[in-house]
Amino acid sequence: MTTQSLESLSGQLLEAARKAGADAADAMALDGAAVSIDVRKGKLEQAERSEGIEIGLRVLIGQRQAIVSASDVSARTIADMAERAVAMAREAPADPTLGLAEPADLARDWDLAALELCDPAAEPSPATLESDARRAEAAALSVAGVTQIDSASASYSSRRVHLAATNGFSGGYARTSRAISAVAISGSGLAMERDWAAESRTFQGDLPDPESIGRLAGERAVARSGARKPRTGAYPVIYDERVASALVGHVLAAVNGSAIARGASWLRDALGSEILPRGLSIVEDPSRPRISASRPFDGEGLAPRRRAIVDDGVLTGWTLDLGTARKLGLTSTASAVRGPGSAPSPGVSNIALTQGAQSREDLMAAMGTGLLVTSMIGSSINPTTGDYSRGASGFWVEGGQIAYPVNECTLAGNLRDMMRRITPANDARTHLSYVVPSLLVEGLMLAGE
Repeated sequence: MTTQSLESLSGQLLEAARKAGADAADAMALDGAAVSIDVRKGKLEQAERSEGIEIGLRVLIGQRQAIVSASDVSARTIADMAERAVAMAREAPADPTLGLAEPADLARDWDLAALELCDPAAEPSPATLESDARRAEAAALSVAGVTQIDSASASYSSRRVHLAATNGFSGGYARTSRAISAVAISGSGLAMERDWAAESRTFQGDLPDPESIGRLAGERAVARSGARKPRTGAYPVIYDERVASALVGHVLAAVNGSAIARGASWLRDALGSEILPRGLSIVEDPSRPRISASRPFDGEGLAPRRRAIVDDGVLTGWTLDLGTARKLGLTSTASAVRGPGSAPSPGVSNIALTQGAQSREDLMAAMGTGLLVTSMIGSSINPTTGDYSRGASGFWVEGGQIAYPVNECTLAGNLRDMMRRITPANDARTHLSYVVPSLLVEGLMLAGE
């Protein structure tokens, strides 16, 4: 780890870019540490620790750009990076949408303390992480019907990032994350079934105890014992809260400015029209405290803001960075994401779908007969038409009650039709970055036996 500050490194990169002949530039510097412990059969199986630093520089010459990155922070490397990037930019194709943010539009006076992105508590010791993993494994094994534990893990990471640009922006922040997970197996041979449970929090004190995580993994694996293929036909499907965010994710991918600018989105002609049932909204809020994807500024130094991507069922706008906004003649939604070696691109942070008034059990009762999906396998999504096909497993529901576990089935439909027929439950977990409840979707084709 370097003794130089990330702010100082970013400044050195910008100065080197100016000396090399860049018209404008932005720079990122990141450092971090991560430790993970895996146990199996009550013994330590693997312990890993990583530490590192990475720097990245984007230079612009007129309407041309180039990006370089490195993990060496010596003065010679920084100078070489800038010279190389400028030489590359001079040969790059011109793009009239390139450019830094206007100084007047930059984020200012953000409140890092309010975001609570970094736990002030000390990094946990390897012994503490190993103990958590052992406790999770033991709790999973204690569940009757669990035959073995595939893995039990505990981890911790911390990361700092600083972004600076020649337009005057300079800012940074730190993040922490603490996680525990377990994967349990029931049955044996060809009758083995597996399932998992995991929890992650920004603050260590918010993390559930390892026993509850391991026990849940074991209970889920046992509940899958004896799984078989469901019947083929058109049935209603409930996406359990664990997987329902994938459906919303397909909508978010379709309203991403990159897809819209290419014309490769099944929602490209849907702006201002209903894409969800009335009463339902999809809201992005990058300022939620203690949430892993919250941020004080985006990858171009703009201030993120709370916005309704879908408002009362109606699609209100696209997710845009500066480049895609310029291509579409619009304004950035402060949604740029990036890494040290990549250009900015549009991306969302904290998402919430309006919750319903019913529980998942209420939705099953209303469904009568159909499929409760708890796991998705593979994906075949046509981004232009919205045609949808995914492997799934879960539980067959009859008379509003779970009848038996199922696996090896395929769901098919069209996302435009599916999203207009969703009914949300009220079971979304609010500590997640994607707060999406279980969703009932009417009339999907189900291929089983």
